[in-house]
Amino acid sequence: MQNPLKGGNPLKRMTDTNLLTTITITVFLVMYIASILFLGEGFRKPQQMLQIISTNAYLIILSCGMSLVMITGGIDISVGGVTALVAMCCAVYLDEHGGNVVVAMLIAVAIGLAFGLVQGYLIAYLKIQPFIVTLAGMFFARGMTTIVHTNPFNVENEAFVALKDSRIILPLLGSYTRKGKYIPATIEIGVIVALVIVVVLFCMLKWTKLGRNFYAVGGNKQSALMLGINVQRTTFISYVICGLLAGIGGFVYFMHVGSGSPSHAMGAEMNAIAASIIGGTMLTGGVGNILGTLFGVLSLELIKVIVSSVGLDQAWWTGITIAAMLCIFLVIQSIIIARRKKANAAAAEKVPKGGAS
Repeated sequence: MQNPLKGGNPLKRMTDTNLLTTITITVFLVMYIASILFLGEGFRKPQQMLQIISTNAYLIILSCGMSLVMITGGIDISVGGVTALVAMCCAVYLDEHGGNVVVAMLIAVAIGLAFGLVQGYLIAYLKIQPFIVTLAGMFFARGMTTIVHTNPFNVENEAFVALKDSRIILPLLGSYTRKGKYIPATIEIGVIVALVIVVVLFCMLKWTKLGRNFYAVGGNKQSALMLGINVQRTTFISYVICGLLAGIGGFVYFMHVGSGSPSHAMGAEMNAIAASIIGGTMLTGGVGNILGTLFGVLSLELIKVIVSSVGLDQAWWTGITIAAMLCIFLVIQSIIIARRKKANAAAAEKVPKGGAS
């Protein structure tokens, strides 16, 4: 018997999910190494990357939820509106009603769950198109944000401000200034929340029955039904989890900005979709990896920093660069899909027409 580790093309032995994840991580590492070599001393300090992660901890959480629904073949464009609504509700509760931080967290989770439950039910059980349902959810969340409070304001609740200003010190990653003063590297609390969510979802997708069901439903709903998978319930759960993560991500965003505003998290849903695609999650469903999504977010934000660092500060340059990245990754995904179809066709030709004896 031939050893599968010897001979053959290793790319052909990789699953589509692993191949796309490998490409994403490779692209990120190439960009980061190029930044360190060519774009100045700032990129050589770990704090630069840690700051990118801290600023986008909420986006990592939103993108993880987005990846889940995209793996099942759906989409959720309400996550940005939910984030803004969570931030505004928590801000009003803490600042105008002297609220408790723990209760504010529960409010954030409740808002996210409510959106997930309602949208999941409409999509999974009433068979309404995900784009239409979540578009309505986005408009509803944005409208409710304005109803809760019209004007932007900063939260001055002492307990919340103390939580917002808290930092986790990473002593081994600090750096020295030119005067020889040591500055420890720090991250925000939201980063820990985001990384825990990444680990939990990664393990769920890789080693649990529910995770396998997500891939099966996204790959082929009819085949999933034939395998005895409850497609409606699996789809419903994916949107509930996405809504829950939108609520958690909204509070992490709130901890970062420390304010409420109707304009908060504008375009966050598009960034989450872009990060998921760059991370290797296919819009057609059935393929995706949470680890790839993490590096998709980092790649998306790193390219913005790189564009700014080379002197292209105008907003359109960032948009053009992100569009180019998306096009490249969509082409790669198209190649992967064509590869999969070719492999399926070849496998079908090998099946004896007269049946096995």
